[in-house]
Amino acid sequence: MDKGYLHLEDGTIFEGTLIGAKKDVFGEVVFSTGMVGYTESLTDSSYRGQILVFTYPLIGNYGVPGFGSKRISESFESEKVQVRGLVVSKLAREYSHFSAKGSLDNYLKCEGITGIEGIDTRMLTVKIREKGVMLGHLGREKNIAHFEDPNAENLVSQASIARPEILGKGKKKILLLDCGVKNGILSSLLQRKATVIRVPWNFDPFNPPAGGFSGFSFDGVVVSNGPGDPKKVPETITIVRKIIAKRIPLLGICLGNQILALAAGGETYKLKYGHRSHNQPVRLAGTKKCFLTTQNHGFAVDCKKLPGGFEVWFENLNDGTNEGLRHKNLPFMSVQFHPEGRPGPTDTEWVFDEFIKSLKH
Repeated sequence: MDKGYLHLEDGTIFEGTLIGAKKDVFGEVVFSTGMVGYTESLTDSSYRGQILVFTYPLIGNYGVPGFGSKRISESFESEKVQVRGLVVSKLAREYSHFSAKGSLDNYLKCEGITGIEGIDTRMLTVKIREKGVMLGHLGREKNIAHFEDPNAENLVSQASIARPEILGKGKKKILLLDCGVKNGILSSLLQRKATVIRVPWNFDPFNPPAGGFSGFSFDGVVVSNGPGDPKKVPETITIVRKIIAKRIPLLGICLGNQILALAAGGETYKLKYGHRSHNQPVRLAGTKKCFLTTQNHGFAVDCKKLPGGFEVWFENLNDGTNEGLRHKNLPFMSVQFHPEGRPGPTDTEWVFDEFIKSLKH
């Protein structure tokens, strides 16, 4: 049993037992209230640079499935673990599920990810809710002199695809600006018989770099989820501004919601502790119709500074923050939540259908 410590930048120290790779890591400490879906959460690129705390007290009891033969896995949202570290109250060493191929502890070791168990995660969550997300250090060291801020990095560039690729053979062609896209989003688009042209976060389709990937056409654009502050990707914002000017149908998801707002002239701000779970209630603006949604973000669109021509599409029922935008006349729409679920409810999958309807073909 290796003793380990979680240090917070306010001076708080939690002592527990190290799991996984057992090395020292820095990150932003955030929490998720989800009861299941730990493999999807760990591999979600929106968590890149963060130390993830699960509030549910028992994690790992259904093990970790194998990757199988599918490249776009149903159990993993990317090809590797994206979090810097993991914090749990109790790690299940015995697991049971028909798809399980190994334990969560083994998976963390194979992926080189440090974790810690034996911490009062409820008390830790209360502290984050009261003071806001904080920088943290996780590892063997009992005394820490400094902290490293992952938000100073361009996390989107780390999470994005390295080079363009084409998926599917559908009639409708969708350009996907990959800021750290979840596999669930890719699956949702491909299930709707679309051709997905997946490109890096800074790929300008109107001025493509030399190398042969040019002269292609597309009917609409999806701006994906991703980690960190949307203002850290001015290149993506500039590309989306061009898309708006050309009136090409666009759907923004999570970070994509914030990027659309900034590109159109709106504003964003950092939430105190963010929304991370698959039980977030949202309401369709102007109605009493509500949905349960999956979310993972630390920033939000400022409803007091909406860009011209746009209106609130959805709102969060817990704190009233923005959960989506829609242009009053043009085919631009965005959601702050994840309509594909993964993990979580699929109440809002119809958002993809709404977007597909806006495409020309």
